[in-house]
Amino acid sequence: MLPSRADVDLRPRTLRADLLAGITVGVVALPLALAFGVSAGVGPGPGLVTAVVAGVVAAVFGGSRVQVSGPTGAMAVVLAPIVAQHGPAAVPLVAILAGVVVLLAGVTRLGRVVTFIPWPVVEGFTAGIAAIIFLQQVPAALGVSGAVGGNPLVVAVDSVVAAFANGPTALWTLGTVALVAVVMLVLPRVAPALPASLVAVVLATVVVQLTGAPVARIGALPDSLPLPTVPHLDAGMLRSLIGPAVAVAALAAIESLLSARVAAAMPSPAQGGPVRSPRGPSGATTVPDDASHRYDPDRELVGQGLASIASGVFGGMPATGAIARTAVNVRAGARTRLAAVVHSVVILGVIYLATGPVSVIPLAALAGVLMVTAVRMVSVATLRAVLTSTRADAVVLVVTAVVTIAVDLIEAVQIGLLVAAFFALRSVAKAAAVHREPLPGPALPGDEHIALYRLDGAMFFGAADRIHAQIRDDQDALVVVLRLSHLRLVDATGAHALGELVADLERSGVTVLVKGIQPAHLPVLTRVGVLDELRHEKHLFADLPPAIEHARSHVARAQAGAAALPASTTGDPPRDALTA
Repeated sequence: MLPSRADVDLRPRTLRADLLAGITVGVVALPLALAFGVSAGVGPGPGLVTAVVAGVVAAVFGGSRVQVSGPTGAMAVVLAPIVAQHGPAAVPLVAILAGVVVLLAGVTRLGRVVTFIPWPVVEGFTAGIAAIIFLQQVPAALGVSGAVGGNPLVVAVDSVVAAFANGPTALWTLGTVALVAVVMLVLPRVAPALPASLVAVVLATVVVQLTGAPVARIGALPDSLPLPTVPHLDAGMLRSLIGPAVAVAALAAIESLLSARVAAAMPSPAQGGPVRSPRGPSGATTVPDDASHRYDPDRELVGQGLASIASGVFGGMPATGAIARTAVNVRAGARTRLAAVVHSVVILGVIYLATGPVSVIPLAALAGVLMVTAVRMVSVATLRAVLTSTRADAVVLVVTAVVTIAVDLIEAVQIGLLVAAFFALRSVAKAAAVHREPLPGPALPGDEHIALYRLDGAMFFGAADRIHAQIRDDQDALVVVLRLSHLRLVDATGAHALGELVADLERSGVTVLVKGIQPAHLPVLTRVGVLDELRHEKHLFADLPPAIEHARSHVARAQAGAAALPASTTGDPPRDALTA
């Protein structure tokens, strides 16, 4: 999990590619770092610090060679209510605490847990985050102050109402947002090599300066990197911040691992072919992994944990892997970790050399950048694919997105996973079935008294009672043969239900024979006592023909016993007489 010689490649061709990619990503990341700091409520300075410090640490210690880390929109969404409740000074402390949690997750090798998050949950989570980011920018886009940390939809509606009383300023800020949006949407079509977000911010700043528009600016910025300090922490503050820190850590781990997983499937420009969408692991043709893009999820968590700790020590925000910036890095031809380091150096140069020009950037311009970024996070084609795939997937996506917007990001993932698990268990339960089969070979007298059942799928808590009831109610035989060789899963509840079924049939006078218990299922069936319910230990078979032969011998003995009953017996003999 530590850096090694394999992480460094200083060959001229690789070095040149990394330098160009790093400069490109740095230019793209600059307005986003400013905007996400403002959106989180801590100001643009900590956003820049996070991009510099966390970007370098995550690049060196992380598990992906092309991952670019820093402040992100999802993290800004989580931090906004923390800032509203505890103040901006709590953010560096939250970053350190969350970094420790993420670091421990990496050391204990929990990195592959993210692979258990279903696609609809990821897409619903992404759509919800995009909606929150967009709604959070409405106050700045209208030139009014919104309640920091409040419900974004309520704050956006209140801001629209307040804007009617602030007509001239609202028109100027809306015009600035519109200018930024038009440039960001049109410029990539005209000149794709230019950084659209940076050009849009520069153009909007020049127009606002020349016209003297009454719009709010970023204001003073630090002209150097802050000195590292460890925030003061007491027991009371720890109790109040540990919950938010765990939520931040969960988000940092999920977003970073998703970003690294997406980057692993993106081909380098030298490979040719389509570049995978940066929105998430969906909707793109699978391509062979570029060796330089493969990642170690556990080391990635270690790197992200150290990055957040370092960012907090320097007064920054918690950091995560940034999907959009990582995609830009790959598209620009990045080969090694040096590209992400160069991206941080570019932003560091802005802190030391260009804080004056940056301080006059309109806040509305940053709001426009985030609004366009939020819209681009959502793929209409991907949403349509999920919503039209199955009803269960559509419900999971919608529930996750709604909870993300209305309640909380981490709770949205938890609830989304629960809903997805419910539908998955229901599908598995439906796939579990019991079939009554004809006896193999030519029919013999007495075969009508033998019932052969094949159990398919899973005998688990979601299907056990239904299978039990179906066999118990569909019973007109003297001997029942249960074929268990087709069962893929048996849990304790399923084994218990199977034991109850055998006991019920035996109590009613039906002989039960069991065939084909798989070695993997034998321990749980033995411990629960299924085999103890059989009338005799010889009623357990490995193959079907001996089981059928034994069943026919039982029926033959029963019929012989019935024939020996007194002549005064009329009609069919009692069941007890047949099974005596």
